[in-house]
Amino acid sequence: MCRNITTLRGLEPPATAKEIEAAAAQFVRKVTGVASTAAPASREPCEAAAAEIAVIVTRLLDDLPARRQPPATVPPLRRPEVQARIAARSSSATA
Repeated sequence: MCRNITTLRGLEPPATAKEIEAAAAQFVRKVTGVASTAAPASREPCEAAAAEIAVIVTRLLDDLPARRQPPATVPPLRRPEVQARIAARSSSATA
């Protein structure tokens, strides 16, 4: 369905809560077509659904057996260029 959601199972170190929440939010945005900038009446149910999905995914990742090979791609939140963008955004928001 969404080629941009990366595989979180088998990461070393394991997927963080932030990575799982980002994947859940991306899934909900793709399924609903509701952007994170939508009106609160649309955004709030999507945020609640993403939180529920993140809990389910966390439990699923904990229950699955270990992978024999790590995923082929690095999740976006672990890429240096993405980390730099996030840092720049948060520093400009606090300035």
